Amino acid sequence: MTIDVRPATVFDDIATMVGPKKPTSNVCWCLSYRIPSKRNQQLQREQRGEFVKQLCDSGIPLGVLAYDTSGETEEVVGWAAVSPRADTTFARNRTIPHVDDLPVWCVWCIRVRPGHRKKGISHALLEGAVEYARSNGAPAIEGYPVDNRGEKVDLTMAYVGTRGLFEKHGFTKAADTTSVLNGFPRVLMRKMLV
Repeated sequence: MTIDVRPATVFDDIATMVGPKKPTSNVCWCLSYRIPSKRNQQLQREQRGEFVKQLCDSGIPLGVLAYDTSGETEEVVGWAAVSPRADTTFARNRTIPHVDDLPVWCVWCIRVRPGHRKKGISHALLEGAVEYARSNGAPAIEGYPVDNRGEKVDLTMAYVGTRGLFEKHGFTKAADTTSVLNGFPRVLMRKMLV
């Protein structure tokens, strides 16, 4: 399998990764940490996708997509949300601390399509997110994965990644958090880019 990770600029591919199978379903669209909670709760069903399309069309950094380019036609197989922390709710989050005042970027959601898991795509996505942040001048990038100590993480809650995944890509623990997901504490992992 050949994986190519690129900035998420194609709305239909973003929709494949984070949108619902039925347009009338109410799914996250990876907006939970991107916009204030009140606005997030106001957007319902098709409005959520329309909002993401507007963001995509405006050129706001949304993340990166992984494509399997080994076949005759490429197929989108993964997504990672990555953006300047100041543009996310992590800028004001009470459970995830700020280590310092650096204008860091953060990666908070890593998704791999069913049927494509266990092929290293999450690793490619995290590296792609790092490179995307670096190419946009980020001095550092953070993630807030669970510290599962090797235990199995429920698939629906694995979107934040694991401490081990981040460590394999040069991130180090910068702080504890008071956030807990699926019974596991989340840690602030950081990688300096300059």
